[in-house]
Amino acid sequence: MQMEQWATRCTQGLYPVKCTVRGDKSTAEGFMAVVPPGTECVVFSIDGSFTLNMSLMGRDAKIRPGAVEVVRLWQELGFVIIYITARPDLQKESVLEWLGTHNFPHGIVAFSDGISPTDLLKNKMEYLIRLKNECKMNIYAAYGSSKDINVYQSAGIPLSKMYIVKPKNPKRKHQQEGVVSVEYDTFAEHLA
Repeated sequence: MQMEQWATRCTQGLYPVKCTVRGDKSTAEGFMAVVPPGTECVVFSIDGSFTLNMSLMGRDAKIRPGAVEVVRLWQELGFVIIYITARPDLQKESVLEWLGTHNFPHGIVAFSDGISPTDLLKNKMEYLIRLKNECKMNIYAAYGSSKDINVYQSAGIPLSKMYIVKPKNPKRKHQQEGVVSVEYDTFAEHLA
């Protein structure tokens, strides 16, 4: 049975999927989310929203205080959580382990299709456009760093729905007008 046919028979939910190649019996595992058109989601850029340092590789990246609480609040309000990263799929295991270790709520995790630095942000943008156009999901809010502003704008997310995480006293004074700034040390307070 084709994946599209199978998906139309499923009720709303998150399903584990295992695909096996008939010839060499190699497998790939993942999850498939079935949501009705119009489902509202909140997008979080993993590196831009959650970490105090940019590396999830080699050592445990320091988590931004309040990050888990912010994601949990959106989930409790009924939004589907989308974690997005420009990291390639080959880092999937370490990123998922990091999210689990820090007790982030379950959500859809999207990785970049390539490893070329020039394509990484483009892949994030294309994924968000597919969410909106093909999956008919409504992106209610999007969290990230300043590098995500252009990605989110290109995906059609209004500036007023962007939450850009920044230091309390940034060296650069430039701030995009219309974007909601969320300071590092008061991350969870912006939703109070």
